[in-house]
Amino acid sequence: MTDPTPAPGAPPLPDAPDAPDAAADAALPAPPAGKYDADIDRLFSAGGPLAPAVGSFTPRRSQTEMAKAIAQAIADQKTLIAEAGTGTGKTFAYLVPALLWGGKTIVSTGTKNLQDQLFLRDIPTVRAALKAPVSVALLKGRSNYVCHYHLERTLQNGRMTSREDVGNLREISRFIKMTNSGDKAELSKVPENALIWNLVTSTRDTCMGTECQYYQDCFVMKARREAQQADVVVVNHHLFFADVALKDTGVAELLPSANTIIFDEAHQLPDTATLFFGQTVSTSQILELCRDVLAEGLAHARGGPDWAKVVTVLEKAARDLRLTFPQDIMRLSLAQIMPSSDFFPALQTLKDKLAEMIDVLEENAARAETIEQVRVRAVELAASLDGWKQSGKGKLVENDEAVLWVEAFSSSLHLHKTPLSIAPIFTNQREGTPRSWIFTSATLAVKNDFKHFSNQMGLAGEPAQTWPSPFNYEEQGLLYVPTGLPDPNAFGYTDAVVDAALPCIEAAGGRTFFLCTTIRAVKHVAERLRDEFSKRGLDYPLFVQGERGRTELLDSFRRAGNAVLVGSQSFWEGVDVRGDALSLVIIDKLPFAPPDDPVLAARIEVMEKQGMNGFMHHTLPETIINLKQGAGRLIRDETDRGVLMICDPRLITKSYGKRVWQSLPSFKRTRLEADVLAFFKPETTAED
Repeated sequence: MTDPTPAPGAPPLPDAPDAPDAAADAALPAPPAGKYDADIDRLFSAGGPLAPAVGSFTPRRSQTEMAKAIAQAIADQKTLIAEAGTGTGKTFAYLVPALLWGGKTIVSTGTKNLQDQLFLRDIPTVRAALKAPVSVALLKGRSNYVCHYHLERTLQNGRMTSREDVGNLREISRFIKMTNSGDKAELSKVPENALIWNLVTSTRDTCMGTECQYYQDCFVMKARREAQQADVVVVNHHLFFADVALKDTGVAELLPSANTIIFDEAHQLPDTATLFFGQTVSTSQILELCRDVLAEGLAHARGGPDWAKVVTVLEKAARDLRLTFPQDIMRLSLAQIMPSSDFFPALQTLKDKLAEMIDVLEENAARAETIEQVRVRAVELAASLDGWKQSGKGKLVENDEAVLWVEAFSSSLHLHKTPLSIAPIFTNQREGTPRSWIFTSATLAVKNDFKHFSNQMGLAGEPAQTWPSPFNYEEQGLLYVPTGLPDPNAFGYTDAVVDAALPCIEAAGGRTFFLCTTIRAVKHVAERLRDEFSKRGLDYPLFVQGERGRTELLDSFRRAGNAVLVGSQSFWEGVDVRGDALSLVIIDKLPFAPPDDPVLAARIEVMEKQGMNGFMHHTLPETIINLKQGAGRLIRDETDRGVLMICDPRLITKSYGKRVWQSLPSFKRTRLEADVLAFFKPETTAED
């Protein structure tokens, strides 16, 4: 692999990604044959059972070798970190050994959409091809299943605020009579984010459990029973870690009997685990509790205390706590809150008023099961608030294991207690029964170095391997860093990016993802493009994150064939657009974490106390893994061609730029706009 020579006059480029050394590879001893190697070779061969089952299947060495490594980890009940370049076919590489030799297997993936894809498409395909006699179950969080009790209660109350709610409720009432699963994903007529779902599903707090008259018909319990009995259970990361933290999703009951745990999209695990191993209390939760206490008190203990008064004082305390900060959306670590702030006395008042409500609920809990339920919720909220303890001097206490921080939204305040490292917690979860743990993703390493991911997850010293993409990136793609752009923090930077991008969008005939690092940039880019397309008479449909649901935007983008989609973080990963509909991916800036992130600041402070460089050991690896995800949207197939345009001049001007380049696919590279225009120009014949 040779480094393409920049055009004359172009500024110098950093070194190319390291080329594989064929001579060195040849000199290495071959790894010992694995227990299932011969079976894997046969199954993944051109004449094997997968080929007729999958119309486009062709043998790929990377896929076969990855499947062998996973099969061996399963046989040895060991851990394996497996990075597979885009196009390797990692899903089949782990499903084949899992279905044949994995025993009781839990497959956890990044999102509910990917969960559905695995359960409805990928696993049935592999199971049929292998004729594997395995049973499969899908398990989601309880908020995905219609609750008979809450649906009946909502129908009886009839407090619908809009005609849309009434129509959606009617659809759900029909659906519950026909569905076997109760999974709201099956009811496409009601949008997934419709507010009505909150009224017809249960939460951990509002579930009646075995006391419920519908317990035998409960869709949540049915899904858990099926998962208990199945050979393969498909969950998602949120569900997995919510269960580890809350013991509420049914996964805890599965773990003791599981032989194999596979995490797909494993790069998301550190953030997801941090979310669930931390604690969050919000003023919204307090207000919801107040609403339910009032309803249950009036329904079952009307002759008792003055329920309106009990509730009103706590509601006021919650709202007063929110008002101790400006109305702006913001995040502050505990250290950033002034000791003289009204926040501290307001927090104490909230704790005191909540304790008073708990006393009242205890006196009345025997009157109804539902009053006991709200009492338990109140006690749990009080316990979470106790995490925000005050020292003798009136300041809150913090330790080196967690960071306390507040997040203000327009109408609520969230109090977070976030662990600085999930490694010890997750290590503790993995101890005990021997089983295999497989962690796989297209983006786990930084230039073939897995330390960052391993250290975050407590996997230091565990085996890790990378299997390269089968795509010919040098022929299929071009990496373009434009010249002359200002510093990313300069005023007018986004406008300069749009100016540089427009000729490329026009040359590509639309067919563009414009990926931004902030929502503010998304809005500004969309406004500019709308205006420029109109001025220039460019008939490219423009789709903007937030204007419609993600799935709907992607479907419209694919159908249009010449569209431009502007999005932020949710479009950087888990998005697959193959073929001509996407030929240009523009990234406005390197995706560094926001500088006001209190958890990041606390983690870096701890690392630097230990003598490490927080930027090089944490911030930069995180950024590179995120950038690799964004770059991975471009080439999704052997026939795809396209340009990756990274506008951030720090790739060239900063010393760390080289490390970033070396972690990206080995595209040809240029800094000249003319090369991009030529790339998109239709090839002409000699006769022309």
